[in-house]
Formats: sequence, structure tokens, C-alpha cells
Amino acid sequence: MNYIAAERLRALREDNDYTQREIAALLKCSQVSYSHYEIGRRDIPIDHLVTLSEFYGVSVDYILGITDSKQRYPETVPKG
Repeated sequence: MNYIAAERLRALREDNDYTQREIAALLKCSQVSYSHYEIGRRDIPIDHLVTLSEFYGVSVDYILGITDSKQRYPETVPKG
């Protein structure tokens, strides 16, 4: 994972007053695994990336550092 993505994951968590343990529980992974995402030691799985995008209400592109806009894209494919 790139440095920007790791920093954004940490900032999103801290800005919303969550602990690593709480986010790890949301993702159904260990706190240690989640901490590796935040320090850039491990790439975050796509399903976790999507879950965090939905949870924080930001785009995946924002988390990955592709854009500075937090706005999510409008849904084009119905869920279900």
C-alpha cells in the first residue's frame, strides 16, 4: 500500500474517534492486521477497502490517494 493510503486510513479513523480495535472488528480481522494497513506494511484487501469506503462515506479513490475529493461516486449498479 502506498504511504498516502496508509495515512488516510489513519486520519479517517482518528477523525471519527475510532480505535484500531473497533475498525478491525468492523473488518473482521485482528487489530495487528489492521495496524499493518495503517503503517503501509500490508496492502488492504479490496473487500476491506470497499467496507471502509462505505463506512466513512468516502470514495475508494480518496483512500488510495488517487483524488483529494472525499465524495463518493453515484451508484450505477444496483446492489443486491
